[in-house]
Amino acid sequence: MEVRWDILLIILGAALVTFVPRVLPLMLLSRIALPEWGVRWLNHVPIAVMAALIGQEIFLRDGKWSPFTSNIELLAALPSFLVAIKTRSLLGTVIVGIVTVMALRFWFI
Repeated sequence: MEVRWDILLIILGAALVTFVPRVLPLMLLSRIALPEWGVRWLNHVPIAVMAALIGQEIFLRDGKWSPFTSNIELLAALPSFLVAIKTRSLLGTVIVGIVTVMALRFWFI
């Protein structure tokens, strides 16, 4: 089997570009103590990212605002949100969301 050096260099470069932004902050931040306001701020980052991803999926269809009446995913997000608030269980939230979408698609589509 022939090794194509250009492909190997692309793979190694992609690995480096993926590895460095993940490991470098971890190495630097593990050696210093962050102020309390910084830690509080960083605690909100995953929630904000998840809200942006989910909000785009449930409120937009083909880049346009989706009406509430024909939006099954939005209807399924409501019980999922309630389960997430009540139980703080990721698995329970995902299961409720999937089952709700399945049921709504079975009944309405």
